[in-house]
Amino acid sequence: MSAKPLKAIRVLDLTNVLAGPFCCHQLAHLGADVLKVEAPGRGDLARQLGMDEGLSDRNMGISFLVPNPGKRSMTLNLKSTEGKAILKKLVARADVLVENFRPGVMDRLGLGYDTLNAENPKIIYCAISGFGQNGPLKDRPAYDQIIQGVAGVMSITGDKDSAPQRAGWPVADTVGGLTAAMAICAALNGNERGAFIDVAMLDSLLATMGWAVSNLLVGGIEPVPAGNENLTSAPSATYQCADAPINIAANKQEQWEALADRLGLSTMKSDRRFKTRADRKANRVALNSEIAAALANDTAANWVQELNAAGVPAGPVLTVKQALNHPQFAQRDQIARFELDGRVVNVVRTGIHIDGNPLTVDQGPPELGSETESVLAQLGYGDAEIRQLRKEGTV
Repeated sequence: MSAKPLKAIRVLDLTNVLAGPFCCHQLAHLGADVLKVEAPGRGDLARQLGMDEGLSDRNMGISFLVPNPGKRSMTLNLKSTEGKAILKKLVARADVLVENFRPGVMDRLGLGYDTLNAENPKIIYCAISGFGQNGPLKDRPAYDQIIQGVAGVMSITGDKDSAPQRAGWPVADTVGGLTAAMAICAALNGNERGAFIDVAMLDSLLATMGWAVSNLLVGGIEPVPAGNENLTSAPSATYQCADAPINIAANKQEQWEALADRLGLSTMKSDRRFKTRADRKANRVALNSEIAAALANDTAANWVQELNAAGVPAGPVLTVKQALNHPQFAQRDQIARFELDGRVVNVVRTGIHIDGNPLTVDQGPPELGSETESVLAQLGYGDAEIRQLRKEGTV
């Protein structure tokens, strides 16, 4: 592919923190020109978030750096009359606008979809929120952990003694952002441009819960926390070896039989408690006890190597640091490196390869308002007018 798929697309990113910025992060890497429109003085709240206080103090917090490479930034006060006028001019030239305010905020600003659609009937307007644009919870704050709790994710994370547990990363925000990016790409490919896209983090997260939800809806079986066990199969779980844990997923009959042979447990294949998948699920405690005893005789690395060679899916349980340093990840070239004040900043790319190449962007995350003057000049504002806009606090 000679050019990125969204190379000619202009996106206005009015979003904050993670769900919206992560959506536009995908679009930027796919080639879109993403202009981040931020509040004067403070910008995206994520600029002050992250575990490096030095970066947060200079308005480039780690939480901001991750989903914002490749974007441009301008500041604009959407509460001011002139600020609203400038946004309308930007919309007239744009293909996509993404916002993640609470439902109704843009309408109260006089910048809702109907208003902006009048400026540009082909605009694709994507509103990302916690609970969607309607429903009894639509006006509630949408923090990731709140969504995880309402979606039922926490109720089935952990085991019977530790649940409820939140996922170890903001899964609701990232899934919501990915869902929005997919919807936007679909709308851009429609026969006619122009759409209002309503993405709820709650809906998006529930949609990814697949079997857990379907087992309840279709089978009437309420999901329960299962820890590191796969409730749909056995043996399929995390097991402790002599030095570290590994995951084994012997979901097929032939995989179970190969596992039993390799562990010296061949007699278990004819044991009526373990003959079929249903039998093994019903007797998983006894099954796992035998497997764990056998695995305790060697190291995790050796077992992973030997089991995979025998046709049994197995893998190590790594820390995040170990995962990032793994040769498999390194060869995929998924770390982008930018310079910030003489310091090298590493962030993860999107995970997408096109024609054998990872998606990349040409520049790092933008300084707050770094493109304000150039954008205003493109809209026809002169130097004196821009100075006046700054004096008034519009930009």
